[in-house]
Amino acid sequence: MKVETERSGLQQVIENIERVVVGKREEIELSLTALLAKGHVLLEDVPGVGKTMMVRAIARSIGADFKRIQFTPDLLPSDVSGVSIYNQKTQSFEFREGPVMSNVVLADEINRTSPKTQSSLLEALEEGSVTIDGRTRDLEQPFFVMATQNPIEYGGTYPLPEAQLDRFLFKLKMGYPTYEEELSVLKRVEQNHPIQELHEVLSLEDILKMQEQVSSVYVDDAVKQYIISIVNETRTHRDVQLGVSPRGSIALMKASQAFAFLKGREYVVPDDIKHLAPVALSHRIILRSDLQMVEKDGEDVIRDILSTLRVPLAGKEMVQ
Repeated sequence: MKVETERSGLQQVIENIERVVVGKREEIELSLTALLAKGHVLLEDVPGVGKTMMVRAIARSIGADFKRIQFTPDLLPSDVSGVSIYNQKTQSFEFREGPVMSNVVLADEINRTSPKTQSSLLEALEEGSVTIDGRTRDLEQPFFVMATQNPIEYGGTYPLPEAQLDRFLFKLKMGYPTYEEELSVLKRVEQNHPIQELHEVLSLEDILKMQEQVSSVYVDDAVKQYIISIVNETRTHRDVQLGVSPRGSIALMKASQAFAFLKGREYVVPDDIKHLAPVALSHRIILRSDLQMVEKDGEDVIRDILSTLRVPLAGKEMVQ
């Protein structure tokens, strides 16, 4: 498999997005990794740090149809997936597509809507389809959801249930920019916002082709065993009430294949697993109730586990 040409295109996408989102190269790479792995991303951070802008920049860079869903307490499932409306002229029902039927979807403040409306996304996230009036409709591919939520405001919010959190490949945090990065942002938006000048770098056909190639990235048995060891540790860790499910194991392996592809490799190395495990697994565990009030979260547990497990050496290519 030749990945150099594709990697060059992906690097151009990263550079394109960096014209809008300053100083967040790792978050951009992880978002593209999720896209290549056919996964979805939950962005959790305070308002104004560039979450929405990054989603828009990704959509523009790959020429994708982009839709935004602003989640509110009164939002209905049909407002997300679509609804059938009776046309009196034709005396038949016509289906009107909801915003979820797009290539790139921004689910903004997803924790502000009711559990019933949140659940309308479950089928789309997992199956790439929606069922309306008993009919299942496949979503256009590629299909990529980036959801945002504010971790500070709790009034009027509905925490995402574990079943929904488990559908997101990664949970990312943007963080505040440095002094120099924020100064660069001010200079860039002084006249016009750079998002208006972004151009398409890769096509949707390119992304679909890459998604197929990602599945051919080699994962050594020793690396698979390393993944399972990490996941098993979450199920017995002293601080964990509920550990990572097998879906989490699969998600981490798929993510590592996509990340290796992004880096121009045809095989996964253990360092890929160490790099991705905190963002791929931390939101899939539940800490003991007596620890939820202290400054400790899932990422701390995953990093603790990684520090105690031996990193495998799987073949010569793994140690080059």
